[in-house]
Amino acid sequence: MTLTPARSLAVFAAFAFGYLLSSLVRGVTATLAPAFSAEFALNSSQLGLLGGAYFLGFAVMQLPVGQWLDRIGPRAVLTLCLSVAVASCVAFAMAGGFASLLLARFACGIGVSACLIAPLTGARMWLAGRFQQSANAWMLMAGSLGLLSATLPVQWALPVWGWRPVFMLLAALFALTLVAIAVLVPRHERKDTRPAARSLLQSYRPIFASRYFRAMAWIGLVNYGSLVALQTLWMGPWMTTVAGYTPDEAARGLFAVNLVMLFVFWLWGIANTRLHRAGLRAEQLMAWGLPLGIAALIWPALAVFCALSSFLALTHPAVGMAFPTHEAGRAISAFNLLLFVGVFGVQWGVGAGIDALVASGWAKAEAMRAVFAMLALACAASYLWFMAELWRDPREAAVAQG
Repeated sequence: MTLTPARSLAVFAAFAFGYLLSSLVRGVTATLAPAFSAEFALNSSQLGLLGGAYFLGFAVMQLPVGQWLDRIGPRAVLTLCLSVAVASCVAFAMAGGFASLLLARFACGIGVSACLIAPLTGARMWLAGRFQQSANAWMLMAGSLGLLSATLPVQWALPVWGWRPVFMLLAALFALTLVAIAVLVPRHERKDTRPAARSLLQSYRPIFASRYFRAMAWIGLVNYGSLVALQTLWMGPWMTTVAGYTPDEAARGLFAVNLVMLFVFWLWGIANTRLHRAGLRAEQLMAWGLPLGIAALIWPALAVFCALSSFLALTHPAVGMAFPTHEAGRAISAFNLLLFVGVFGVQWGVGAGIDALVASGWAKAEAMRAVFAMLALACAASYLWFMAELWRDPREAAVAQG
């Protein structure tokens, strides 16, 4: 199915607004961390678990959502998921303790679990290959706008509204997005006439058996997971604990980082079509660019790390294009599963590591520096795996991306 330019723009706008909201609700814990810690007396481990619960709910849904996307299409899957997002934001706004916050946050991850992979699957179905990387970059630009909205605007709203009305407003905006998706996005026209797989895991067997997928796997799990974990939670505490920022200054710092990311993804959207015409493949660009981001994390220069790690934005479309159209939803969702398992592990693991070092006598700032250094080493190790696995036979990459 081919969409007209006007219809494509309307569909993209509906998808992009949904992803903007999902990114806003994903990143808001970094801004609200001081408020949650004060109201509910949370330690670093609990704060990491609260941030990670969203990603755990997100990860749990990736394999089912991928299968549903290939069977019933982006429109049906996303409207179903967004209805859960509406309910979860209401539940979060009404939470009375850490346990209820945790459950609502987990449900929110379930509710927004298709906000990126549904549009990426739609792009694989409806757009030519040369436009898919650009569509992905602009979708991530919308996500950066959502993360931007989760910083200073939320910080400014706190003294006036408090954090609970913010989540009630998010529930209303998710409901409006659900209606827009239902009205604008085309119904699924399934062209794969083969019998459905007998089980969920069997349907993913060709995905996990692919060496191209395995080459990308550790990059998604460790490098991409670390980027999202730091950007959506631990950059805020780093600024207040290590750099000595006030909460307002930290919110401004997060705003600046996400503003930079917005422009970086905008530039990727412009450049990707030209790079595709020049014959530069996604894995080549990552091979050159990822070491720069790892070096920035070792420094650590976190804003530079986020900007240089934007090479990771090439991964989702690259994985989707490496598989036939009828398997694209499962391929992208399987990669997304690894990514968000990584985010959960890093968010919780960083908090647990900091608490463990502090309990053994370290100053909190020094404990945080040590944990971030270990994270940089893990990113370097996963990059070496990526290079060794993918370039063992360069022909596979050429065939997958050709």
